[in-house]
Amino acid sequence: MTPMTTTTPVGTGTGPAVSVPLPAAVPPPGGVGTVAPEPPPARRARLGFGLLGPRRGRHELSPEEFDALALPVGDDGVVIGSDDRGAPAVLGIGRPAPFDVVLVGGAWTAQVVALRAVGTGARVAVETGRRQLWTALAQSANTGQQSITLHDVGRVPPQGPSVHSPVLVVRDCGARPPRGRTAAAPWQSVLTLLPYPGPTSPRLMAQAHLVGVQRVSPDEARQLGRVLNLPPDDVEALSTLPDGVTLWCNRTSRTYVTTQPTEPETALLGAARRME
Repeated sequence: MTPMTTTTPVGTGTGPAVSVPLPAAVPPPGGVGTVAPEPPPARRARLGFGLLGPRRGRHELSPEEFDALALPVGDDGVVIGSDDRGAPAVLGIGRPAPFDVVLVGGAWTAQVVALRAVGTGARVAVETGRRQLWTALAQSANTGQQSITLHDVGRVPPQGPSVHSPVLVVRDCGARPPRGRTAAAPWQSVLTLLPYPGPTSPRLMAQAHLVGVQRVSPDEARQLGRVLNLPPDDVEALSTLPDGVTLWCNRTSRTYVTTQPTEPETALLGAARRME
């Protein structure tokens, strides 16, 4: 049966009435009419796991595909350049264990490392006999807080490192640095800068966890090759390294890293150079 539709006049005065259709009457329960479909039942929740979600395939790898998994940065720390494959090279200075680094090279590279360490939230204490070389860097970095502090040789006070405030101590004390008062400790790394190999270099390198070498003379390259147990190709390359290139090595591996300054670093420190 078709539902009935009625109209009622709407208006005032003597104008013609306007017929407006009214909605069809709703049949009473049990009467004749169209029955609305029942709403679909709600999805039953699983206790503790929420609603049932979409079904997707599992993310699985075969054992042969594991070697393809890699991060572009291997460790938390300071990006000091790129390796020979163009991947970022990272120096992890914020560690829960003592970490000693020796760099046979120029102050420019040590300053870039110090400036980038500040960018990661670390504090830097510089022990130096060349305060004038580090003054501009410290003034540029100390905007609002003492991020880089300068100290005379042998006068570095305790730094109070912690997981929330790691410290990098840069020792720029010449080719024969005295024993420092502030040693490597948890969350406090020490970078010892040597302008060239000296009498104490073998001892310092033997104690270091990481050694960096920039361009040296052929005689110095052979000396360092014996201390670091370098292959002949690396010994020969050490005397011809371009500015900004460092051979970083430890007891198990070695890699060449090229440090390219950013525009602000170039404005502050100048172009990469081996000697001051």
